[in-house]
Amino acid sequence: MAILRGLFWFVLFIVLTFCFVVLFEYGPGDFANGAQKEYARVKSFLVQQTEKIGKPKKNR
Repeated sequence: MAILRGLFWFVLFIVLTFCFVVLFEYGPGDFANGAQKEYARVKSFLVQQTEKIGKPKKNR
């Protein structure tokens, strides 16, 4: 049960941090559009990082 509670708090922290970043960058008037832009940025960053991990390094 403690693992589930810890996972809940971690996910809540990530969501609230994302909302804070969107509010800080775009303001409350453009929150929905800013959230879409920020989500696209985070998604492209994660895809780029996972592609780096998935590619094996070539030996010389």
